Amino acid sequence: MTFYVENETEEKFEFDIEALIKALTEKVLETESVPFKDVALNVTFTDDASIRDINRKFREIDRATDVLSFPAIDFEAPANFKGITEGSIDYFDPDTKELILGDIMISLERAHAQAEEYGHSFKREIAFLITHSLLHLLGYDHMDDDERKVMEDKQEAVLKSLNITREN
Repeated sequence: MTFYVENETEEKFEFDIEALIKALTEKVLETESVPFKDVALNVTFTDDASIRDINRKFREIDRATDVLSFPAIDFEAPANFKGITEGSIDYFDPDTKELILGDIMISLERAHAQAEEYGHSFKREIAFLITHSLLHLLGYDHMDDDERKVMEDKQEAVLKSLNITREN
């Protein structure tokens, strides 16, 4: 598993961010029965101004948001890897042979504000946003109530299994 972490801010994490990303990614891959364990993922931590620019450019929404997900795979159904074969130039890094999941961008300003608003730790908020985004990278969405419920249940199951709760 390869993941590239870029922090565009001056903020220093008070926990091992790379270990957290790895644990969350492994758990999501496991719970979603992803047939490929060697994956590549990019995670960028930024501020509200930068994520607002990206949101405006790619989604035509002119406001800051907490997290943006840019999947590398267009799934017909969430986490359905039918038709995706190892070595396919469309989905796998030709050098490492890893499945390219996509990119995650998180606003640390929004994450801090939401952690305070919801009364849990900053680490829990970051873990939630990463898990949420990983599910988006696997084709899940929350455009209607049924989809939202599925994503919420999956997010909570992953976080709970790693003992990342609202209390810690």
